[in-house]
Amino acid sequence: MDRKETKSMPRKRMLFIYNPRAGKEKIRSNLLDIIDIFTKADYEVTAYPTQAKGDGLLAVKERRMDRYDLVVCAGGDGTLDEVVTGMMQCDERIHVGYVPAGSTNDFANSLKIPRNMIRAAQAIVEGKVFQCDIGAFNDDVFVYIAAFGIFTEVSYETRQDMKNVLGHMAYILEGMRRISTIKAYRMNVEGDNFSAEGEFLFGMITNSTSVGGFKRITGKYVELDDGVFEVTLIKKPVNALELNQIMTALVSGNINTESMYCFKASSLKLTSEEPVAWTLDGEFGGKHKEVEIFNRKQALEILVP
Repeated sequence: MDRKETKSMPRKRMLFIYNPRAGKEKIRSNLLDIIDIFTKADYEVTAYPTQAKGDGLLAVKERRMDRYDLVVCAGGDGTLDEVVTGMMQCDERIHVGYVPAGSTNDFANSLKIPRNMIRAAQAIVEGKVFQCDIGAFNDDVFVYIAAFGIFTEVSYETRQDMKNVLGHMAYILEGMRRISTIKAYRMNVEGDNFSAEGEFLFGMITNSTSVGGFKRITGKYVELDDGVFEVTLIKKPVNALELNQIMTALVSGNINTESMYCFKASSLKLTSEEPVAWTLDGEFGGKHKEVEIFNRKQALEILVP
């Protein structure tokens, strides 16, 4: 009798989206163990390996989310961005789990999700729901960073095989190669109680405790559910020495206020004289003359340890 009752109980349903090429392709050797953890937690798992850019978004958007109890993605921050973007475009929104398998995994580090994939999967089935802020970027969405200027092209133009071999050092090496082509953008920036106009080398709007594997670069006292972003705008340096001082300040976390603006804001409007290329969570976000960014407070429900 008990056995029949157990069999008739409906199982929970999970959509598991994973990027088989993320990071150093370690997901391949961990895949069966990860699915085993989910199955033992009484989930019926539908596995979906992405094949190309945008697959994660379509996998979520083209399915009825009310048919699932949980969506889990395994990959880098870009894969997570696709899944969350797809979720925000659905009428029915459900909890998201994240198994970090990328090169840097900045957002996972901010949420204290284990780097070890098996432990991360275990944390999903044993963890709690955290209501996290995300960003609205014109008609798009970003999870933890929107940025323009120096180094931003690096994240989406660095080859995947190079990322796999070198990890986040690949971004640094690719960025060093581009130093000679540094360009500044004349922009007008307005946000909450802030207003400025000038030439900017780099700008980032973040909801993370690290960027590109570097901690403290987004400032102190970062909260991921407070409804505000941490904003950093770097002014155009006068010479190579000043550029070096800016880089040192960013890496060390000792912000040089003479060379940059650092503040918090729940919304921003940035306008420029020419189209500026943006990156959203490490992926190309298009070129824009006008950008409006809003903090969607606690819009993402993600499972954390």
